[in-house]
Amino acid sequence: MFIGDFADKAGRRPAYVVCFTIYIAANIGLALQNNYAALFVLRCLQSAGSSTTIALSSGVVSDVATASQRGSYMGLVTAGSLMGPSVGPVIGGLLSQYLGWRAIFWFLTIFAAAFMIPFLLFFPETARSIVGDGSLPPQKWNMPLISYLKSQKAREEGIISTATAPKQKLKFPNPFQTLAIVFQKDTSLILFCNAILFAGFYDVSASIPSIFNDLYGLDDLQVGLCYIPFGLGATIASIANGKFLDLNYRRLAKQLNFPLTKNRETDLRNFPIEKARLQIAFPLLALGSLSILAFGWFLNYGIHLAAPTCILFLMGLTLTGAFNTISTLLVDLYPTQAAKATAANNLGRCLLGAGATALIDPMLSAMGRGWCFTFIALVMMATTPLLLIVIRKGPDWREERRLNEEAKNTGNRNASRSQK
Repeated sequence: MFIGDFADKAGRRPAYVVCFTIYIAANIGLALQNNYAALFVLRCLQSAGSSTTIALSSGVVSDVATASQRGSYMGLVTAGSLMGPSVGPVIGGLLSQYLGWRAIFWFLTIFAAAFMIPFLLFFPETARSIVGDGSLPPQKWNMPLISYLKSQKAREEGIISTATAPKQKLKFPNPFQTLAIVFQKDTSLILFCNAILFAGFYDVSASIPSIFNDLYGLDDLQVGLCYIPFGLGATIASIANGKFLDLNYRRLAKQLNFPLTKNRETDLRNFPIEKARLQIAFPLLALGSLSILAFGWFLNYGIHLAAPTCILFLMGLTLTGAFNTISTLLVDLYPTQAAKATAANNLGRCLLGAGATALIDPMLSAMGRGWCFTFIALVMMATTPLLLIVIRKGPDWREERRLNEEAKNTGNRNASRSQK
């Protein structure tokens, strides 16, 4: 919530640097740790550094992609963020089994540091509040090293650009602006539905190690390998679903004679963006819920390992598509505050996901595997009416919010003029 607001005001690059610095420092501390309490606190700090990068990536997408292209861009972003938790258990299983658990955190430290090098060298600032449409240079301290060296060379040769970025007075990040997004009518329903879907995903992911070890006698490495089908399905779904989102946007725009201007931001006030996005979500949500139901009963009857592993691929294919659809809609609704909006999404899904993960073991013990996952699937299916409400009422709520913001901005301008 803090970093999301900071990224929308100060820029994406400094926010990324803060996040990765926190993440790398936490990993070093974890690798050297022997105390459980310190391990617990450092894991929270590690998560604070890493999870915010999801919000930052959505912010970058809103900066560089228009509504007609946003599905494909968000598909690539979602593919990365979901492939990590799928490939991670494989690498973690190898490291844990052969080098011990501390090697996991040393690996993460080296991996994150290696990522930071090309980032600091090449990644440009994209926040429109800083660089506009990309024609304004950011502050010197906010430039990638390559751009800074080029600007210095141009200055030495007497080629000085007259364009300058507006001066930004850095303010302390305000997390309540993220909470304001959470409590909007349409956004609250979208965030709740996405949180329910992620809670189901977290429940499946968290239960795999203990169930597969107990039922099939798998070790750490073998359990890690079982995550590969989910990761493969998630990656395919993210990229393919992004293309479908763009196609559906263009299809609906042609039906309504809505202008499609390439590489130009479009005013969506007269376009049913909720319908364009969520139409893709319903079949994916239905198939994803059915895959979780099948997963539970396969485990309940102890069917061969191949069956639940194949279902994991289908689960990754369908659930990831649903996540991507809802996340893209969220960026569409808040194109100038995408980092804050995605931070609100993280807040909802992580809180509900944490609660669901804590409950999964008692639920499995009390209900059995089949009925436990059946209950999770039914809860996920119950979000369908809420998404239909968003399609029906969303455009009206969006216009109401826009008028309220305009009235507020007009009042602020009048107040500043009267003070002068």
